[in-house]
Amino acid sequence: MPKRRDLVRMSEEEIWKFIESQKTIQVATINKDGAPHVMPLWFAIEDGRIVLETFTRSQKVVNLERDDRITLLFEDGDQYPELRGVTIYGRAHLVRDLDEVHRLHMAVLVRNQPEVPVEALDQATASMAAKKTAIVIEPQRFVSWDHRKLDVAY
Repeated sequence: MPKRRDLVRMSEEEIWKFIESQKTIQVATINKDGAPHVMPLWFAIEDGRIVLETFTRSQKVVNLERDDRITLLFEDGDQYPELRGVTIYGRAHLVRDLDEVHRLHMAVLVRNQPEVPVEALDQATASMAAKKTAIVIEPQRFVSWDHRKLDVAY
């Protein structure tokens, strides 16, 4: 009999389709005292990597300068039989080159604010790039679940 874990696991294709359907994710870094620091962020996807942007002085960046391990949680569903999610364990690369920060910041904003004209987003990101750091996450391990795959009443 298959393990329940195997029954709810998503395929690689299902994982990326689910990630692409999400807007806000939970991002966890490690504080100096070892406690997790968890914050919601928008993201973009580029070449199988997750891209974030944040202020350079943010706690996330301070934590990643000390320890590049990062965990991302994508989830949805309100009732147990509907729960779906993906956790990515990875390593974060901090990007500080102004042109690259601007480009990656644009990718995040264009993905998450399609109703805003690109020219307006371009002006906003250009003016903020000096205060921002982009974070590119290289996934190392995925954990996924989709309770809709279970044929069980709760």
